[in-house]
Amino acid sequence: MDTISRENNSMLPVGGIIVGVIALLLGGYAAITLSKVNKTLAEQEAKLARVEAIESSANTASAAAEKAGKDVQGLTRSTQDAFNQVGGELGNLRASITKLEEGAKKPAVAADKAKKAGEAPVAGANEYVVKAGDTGVKIAKAAGVSLTDLQAVNKGVDWTALKAGQKVKLPAKK
Repeated sequence: MDTISRENNSMLPVGGIIVGVIALLLGGYAAITLSKVNKTLAEQEAKLARVEAIESSANTASAAAEKAGKDVQGLTRSTQDAFNQVGGELGNLRASITKLEEGAKKPAVAADKAKKAGEAPVAGANEYVVKAGDTGVKIAKAAGVSLTDLQAVNKGVDWTALKAGQKVKLPAKK
């Protein structure tokens, strides 16, 4: 038996060395692979941090957009309210202007009635009552203004057919 056990024992250390070398190689390979995995994991964590930062920015932008939308709606309502108020005031102004225009026409009617009743027309401030034989040039010279200025303030007057008693406006003197 001694012989058999000696022969078998010589292979055991060689087998142990081979297994040890294989274990060292596998351990080295595992360490290299683990290093690569750790490096990839660190890169993925950096990417994940960037994604989380982008998500945070997107959430902030979304909240700002919602606030801006609400602000725009509020401004739209207040602008519409302002337009409604301005529209009402424009309507009031239009009515006032219409009354003023009608009031401006009434004195002319009163002057026509006075003329028919035989009363002499009376010139108001900055007015001239046409006399028989007056022309635009004579009126302008008598008032000390230019004919062009006189015609400019009396747009609807037919200067070739002036009638005695007709009123014309006088421009401001320069």
